[in-house]
Amino acid sequence: MRRFVLVWGLVGGFALLSAATAAAFNPDVLVSNGSPTTPFSQNKQNEPTITADANSPNILVAGSNDEIDMEACNAGADNTCPFTPGVGSSGVYFSFNGGDSWTQPTYTGWSARNCLGTVGGTDADSACSPAVGPIGTLPWYYENGLVSDGDPAVAIGPTPGAGGFKWTNGERLYYANLTANFGSTRSDQTFKGFEAIGVSRTDHIATAAGTDATAAKNAWCTGAQGCAPVLVSRQSSTTFSDKEQIWADNASSSPHFGNVYVCWAQFVGQEKGNAAPAQLQVAVSTDGGDTWKQHPIGAAADNKNRSPLDGCTIRTDSQGNAYVFGVGTVSSGGKQPFELMSRSTNGGQTWSSPRAVAGPVTQPGTLDQVQGRPVIDGIAGARSDLAPAPSVDIANGAPTGADATDRMVLTYVSGTLSSPHVFFTESTDHGSTWSTPRAIETGTGDRPIYTAPSISPNGRDVYVVYNAFTTPFRDNTTDPRSLEGVVVHADSSASAGTPTGTFTEIHRGASGDPRGSSANALTDEFLGDYVYATATSTYGAAVWNDTRNAADCPAIDSWRAGLQGGDTTTPAPAPEQDCPATFGNSDIFGGSYADPTP
Repeated sequence: MRRFVLVWGLVGGFALLSAATAAAFNPDVLVSNGSPTTPFSQNKQNEPTITADANSPNILVAGSNDEIDMEACNAGADNTCPFTPGVGSSGVYFSFNGGDSWTQPTYTGWSARNCLGTVGGTDADSACSPAVGPIGTLPWYYENGLVSDGDPAVAIGPTPGAGGFKWTNGERLYYANLTANFGSTRSDQTFKGFEAIGVSRTDHIATAAGTDATAAKNAWCTGAQGCAPVLVSRQSSTTFSDKEQIWADNASSSPHFGNVYVCWAQFVGQEKGNAAPAQLQVAVSTDGGDTWKQHPIGAAADNKNRSPLDGCTIRTDSQGNAYVFGVGTVSSGGKQPFELMSRSTNGGQTWSSPRAVAGPVTQPGTLDQVQGRPVIDGIAGARSDLAPAPSVDIANGAPTGADATDRMVLTYVSGTLSSPHVFFTESTDHGSTWSTPRAIETGTGDRPIYTAPSISPNGRDVYVVYNAFTTPFRDNTTDPRSLEGVVVHADSSASAGTPTGTFTEIHRGASGDPRGSSANALTDEFLGDYVYATATSTYGAAVWNDTRNAADCPAIDSWRAGLQGGDTTTPAPAPEQDCPATFGNSDIFGGSYADPTP
């Protein structure tokens, strides 16, 4: 599929790109390349995120839920594959050549890589005993009584220094994720509740990606908090903070240049059932992530009459306006879900009431009776909870803002089980009005699950990535299934009156069978909750969930079918004995694609 980099310039009659230009990009590359192919669940990655460094656009940073440091299934009972207590799952990957190649550094922390176990029984003599050792996930969590718990989000902004935020001070990488307490013993860094939002930072991106493990780890010691991840969310004993995203105001034209924003859904008292309040939150930092001020967005409710914003995305334009999006219901919309937007014009100090910008939207999945979650590909399939959640990008002209159009692009998945679509809508007037959403998936058999857009800072190119199933909904676990990553492109315009053009497929990744992916409980497939894209003014890049290297396991298929039929007594198979070696080997693949406009 590398041909797309070479011939993309022919689309729309543009000149052919030179071989030298093409060599800087790779349309299909394994991003999570530090992961082993076996055993499960060390070979499991999903839910990718990516960001470009606006000031040094050859630099890309990605993250994922990465179980590289977890115990193998044989460590303990051979048919259980648990999350090892205390072991982190926030993987990080770096590219310094525009996505042509990637590296996953090795740090030290709480690790269960040594917990491989032996065949048979409960392995009492070789049960998992984690220890300080090599990790492929974020450092400094164990040392501060914390656990990096996935749901990755990354952003790059300017480094603060003398005279405030300036690109000449360098770049600061922010990595936000869910954060758990390491144990029951409280310390200054630990917190109340089930999950908090933590943010790690580094001003030394190249060093953090290096092969010197000590120097790479120490590169994450940044700001007033030193080496400790910063806890962003205000927590109570019943708080579960979830599904965060992060953004740094990276256009120097903005009066709030350097501000950092994190959004997330805050669930409180969910054990109380229908009356449990939940609310979208936004936290803002004006000092490079040392301190944060939290703001609620919209009402706190989660019941049959009202669903609060979830699946949030946050961005800024060249004028410093900040926008947060989520999917939720509005009373005037017949209790149906819409894509909602709230805006701040003063650097995040205050936020407008959320209002609908697209919809109504529908969850295209059907409820799986074992998971209790919606699925799109088939019974015992991968959950599709946040398929309708919005993903947004803005042409803010970063790093200077000089060539900004401030065009806003938004995608989401909506439709029916037989016909889900990737919908695209846009705004050229700072979110006041939005175009009629249009379906943009390119394959006639594509049944999308997750999507994300990116727009070049100068507003000339829009890239959209999506994961799609290319097989019909399966009412059994025996028929093969197919999952692919797809990237499409359209030309855009500096003119507010000119809509983004027709989307053309520029890459389709290799097909894989999602039955080869797995939740740690083995009961169903697992692909996380999103994919991601980013763009510079010369290229776009994307990351997606990929199962091309995952082997289907007939024993697991049969057991999952039994669960669907009500059999709760048959023991689960033992993956390392009863399955092909690469069962569960879901990966993060990605690609980067040159701007076809000369």
